[in-house]
Amino acid sequence: MISTKYSPAEIEDKWYQFWIEKELFKSVPDSRTPSYTVVIPPPNVTGVLHMGHMLNNTIQDVLIRRKRMQGYNACWVPGTDHASIATEAKVVQMLRERGIKKSEIGRTEFLKYAFEWKEKYGGIILQQLRKLGASCDWERTTFTMDDHYYKAVTDTFIDLYDKGFIYRGLRMVNWDCKAMTAVSDEEVIYHEAKDKLYYVKYCIEGSSEFLTVATTRPETIMADTALAVHPEDERFKQFAGKKVIVPLVNRVIPIITDEYVDREFGTGCLKITPAHDKNDYEIGLKYDLPVIDIIDFDGKLNEGAEFCIGMDREDARKKVAEMLSEQGLLLKAEDYIHSVGFSERTGEVIEPKLSMQWFLRMKEICQPALKAVIDGEVNLIPHNFINTYRYWMENVKDWCLSRQLWWGQQIPAWYAPDGRVTAANSAAEAAEKLNALLDKANEDKSKYVTAEMLTQDEDVLDTWASSWLWPIEVFKGISSPDNEEFNYYYPTNDLVTAPEILFFWVARMIIAGYEYTGKKPFENVYLTGIVRDKLRRKMSKSLGNSPDALKLIEDYGADGVRMGMLLCSPAGNDILYDDELIAQGRNFANKIWNGFRLVSGWQTEDRPMNDIEENAVLWFESRLNEVLLELNKLFGQFRLSEALMTIYKLIWDDFCSSYLEMVKPPYGSPVSAQALSATAGLFEELMKLLHPFMPFLTEEIYQNLAERNGGSVCVANYPEGDPAKVRQSLLTEMNWIQQTIAAVRAFRAAKQISPKESIVLYIKTDDKALYSAHQNLLNKFLNTSEIQFVADKVAGTSSFLVGTHEFFIPLTNIDVEAEKDKIEKEIVYLEGFLESIMKKLGNERFVANAKPEVVEAENKKKADTEQKLTSLRQNLSSLS
Repeated sequence: MISTKYSPAEIEDKWYQFWIEKELFKSVPDSRTPSYTVVIPPPNVTGVLHMGHMLNNTIQDVLIRRKRMQGYNACWVPGTDHASIATEAKVVQMLRERGIKKSEIGRTEFLKYAFEWKEKYGGIILQQLRKLGASCDWERTTFTMDDHYYKAVTDTFIDLYDKGFIYRGLRMVNWDCKAMTAVSDEEVIYHEAKDKLYYVKYCIEGSSEFLTVATTRPETIMADTALAVHPEDERFKQFAGKKVIVPLVNRVIPIITDEYVDREFGTGCLKITPAHDKNDYEIGLKYDLPVIDIIDFDGKLNEGAEFCIGMDREDARKKVAEMLSEQGLLLKAEDYIHSVGFSERTGEVIEPKLSMQWFLRMKEICQPALKAVIDGEVNLIPHNFINTYRYWMENVKDWCLSRQLWWGQQIPAWYAPDGRVTAANSAAEAAEKLNALLDKANEDKSKYVTAEMLTQDEDVLDTWASSWLWPIEVFKGISSPDNEEFNYYYPTNDLVTAPEILFFWVARMIIAGYEYTGKKPFENVYLTGIVRDKLRRKMSKSLGNSPDALKLIEDYGADGVRMGMLLCSPAGNDILYDDELIAQGRNFANKIWNGFRLVSGWQTEDRPMNDIEENAVLWFESRLNEVLLELNKLFGQFRLSEALMTIYKLIWDDFCSSYLEMVKPPYGSPVSAQALSATAGLFEELMKLLHPFMPFLTEEIYQNLAERNGGSVCVANYPEGDPAKVRQSLLTEMNWIQQTIAAVRAFRAAKQISPKESIVLYIKTDDKALYSAHQNLLNKFLNTSEIQFVADKVAGTSSFLVGTHEFFIPLTNIDVEAEKDKIEKEIVYLEGFLESIMKKLGNERFVANAKPEVVEAENKKKADTEQKLTSLRQNLSSLS
């Protein structure tokens, strides 16, 4: 007994378990079959399923399921990223709740707790992806801290260090005072923030004169080591070379001139604080200025500040402003909106800070990756991201690799007591390398070191320094190079990811691919849009505007959610999420289910198909093949949203609303067995076609359409279009017939003629054969008692046009005066519309300058309007 209502909850777990038990997602190398490989962008091990994940993974699943059905050895590799900053924060919080401080237990013990947390919570998001229907090869699940992966990451560091790409140096970095670590430029998010702009007096040494400096950071005044003005600024030329006294601390500093100074900002006079501003640091290097660091790694002022010691930088800002005011040095403070950098991971305001860090030289190593995208060897979709990629790669800065954390791959750098450093996998190997360098330089052997004398760097590598190896190391291409799996699956085919990590991750994977394999890591990069709410705000927990992904699946079904997300997701464009789209997906599932129930309830008789059934089957076969050919183009261009909408219209409009209505027998009557068999076959093809988008519903119906003996739509042959099966003349005919049916039904509704009331339909046409061939279908759909072909207007009827074909229907029981009034109003409107068209066509400049197709369209509007007016005037005349 088929359920009267489609119930996703009852079938989704059933079929997912079936797929897993049948190992339909499993892939092993097979030289006889071409591979199609996708690697999942590994979600943070701390993550739970959100709207971005659902969109991204649905797109990947559509691609992988379709290729699997097309006969490819489809391999979708899942996994998670260890997410250094986010995970360490979670573990620290867990320890705090247990009354344990990270600083008291040491690194080894901390990592035990971290792995405990990972084992308990780290697989949640992968389990949630199963609810979505993700057809990953779960046996391949990889974690970026797996033993083989850990070693691949550290081996890569050692290799790049030995090649001279990695160096250690004191540099100005982006410091996250909450996470207590450096973060890269790409991990800093800039937002508009409302602050105060403070105008502070700097007195000229030995003079009653002073200069006014506008600053948003008075708490760093104590670290000022110069004042700067523009060399061409006439206001300050007389002060160049003089000195000023730093407020509060009374230190004397020089006034320098530099073209960097923006004369339009503030007063045109800039305080230079090399320790706490990136641009000031560069100026400090240029003029050999001293560096005074007054803010510690926790964001609190240190002894170098002389006062406010131990006070948080935000609190110190207010306190210093008060002190300046008390001493008459604060002239004014005004509201000021400016761009401020925040840590992407913690939301903390970034503190520019000098720190000893490890860096990767990027300029040389990124050249093959830049060339690959410019030359089209790696395709970015949509292509407008190529210029963005090019700009970033041509202006790339060295990559800060080190993070001041414990969770992650510990940097394999070893230090000797005399300060020498090398990179190696162990202390013994490091000692051997350091001693070999001494031998090479003919140095004194007294400087030899042993493993016991060396200490390893305390920092870990940036998380992206592990995930940049993802498409290589999931197949152990670095830890076990030249293995069967790597050689078969790499390079991968398509990568689906978000544009905001184009540089964090995508560019770096391409760099690593060429550096370590000499090949691109993937062929295509499909960049999804960002999921936003109806107010165009990015969905986030903090705004409370992101729906619970699992609750959506529970309420609408996984297929409904998948479809709703994809309907509004053209590549690269932001997605404006609306529950109505998900509801549309659910309604589509219900429409299909009701169509299946309808067909399943038909009784049959052994007879040949009648003309309606035969024409319907031939027409829909043509329409199906026409759509299949179109879909090949859409998939080839990654226009998945359009592909889904094309399938949606094919099933809803052409199959359910048209084809099934054509073939459906009168109530209580049977359909021919041939027609039912053909209908079931077409239904099966549609389920195959839709399966990548809506896997659960299609499997349920596929299994019920015929005995499968353990088979699955997952691995059924994907439909392929055949141009020879597209009967264009029949498609054209049926298009006219469908337009006619719609027009007659609209006429009935406008004239309030009940569908149950039979009508006489008169047709004036130059193509009598068209309507004669489908007269039985018109009778069935339009409840006509008679269809007649006429040469002129029929008295006592009202008419309407479908293209050049004119139709007349007798009117009975109508309010003649109301009908005349309605027609007269429509005539007035169309006459005005025609006048506007005539004015446009009478404008010589318009006709001369407009594109030919635009002029042609206007002429067509003119002809159509004149034809409608003629018909309306005839109708009015007949009523009079």
